[in-house]
This record gives sequence, C-alpha cells and structure tokens, in this order.
Amino acid sequence: MKSETSKQPHLIPLTDWNNYHVWPPQGGLRHLMLNRHVNGFAPAFVKCGRRVLIDEGVFFQCIARRAEWEACRAAAA
Repeated sequence: MKSETSKQPHLIPLTDWNNYHVWPPQGGLRHLMLNRHVNGFAPAFVKCGRRVLIDEGVFFQCIARRAEWEACRAAAA
C-alpha cells in the first residue's frame, strides 16, 4: 500500500531548482514564470505568498506538451 505522501506533488522553490536540475537556469525559470499564462506553464507554478514553488512533475509535463506543440507546428509549416 502506498503512503499518502507519495500522492503529494514535489514542490521545489524556484530559487532551489538548480540544486535538483541543471536546466533551465534560474533566469529561464523566472521568464517562464512571468509569462506562465501565455506560454502554458501556469499549472507548473504555485505561488505561496511571495514564494514561487514549482511542481516538478507538472513542469516536465508542460515541457513535453510544449515539445509536441512545436513538432506539430513545424510539421504543418
């Protein structure tokens, strides 16, 4: 039986992201966060007061979705 904690998302503070992952750098993350409603990354960012947390699983799902969209756009051109 799985524990309840395994269902919880892995939230990483934006400032600590590079302790876990090399890409993207902090500046790139800030760009994605500031434009999250335009670029489709809104579900990946969670604001808790002034603190910005990144849902790791959702972030990589957004990357995969974005890659599919880019491939479809390139194939249509």
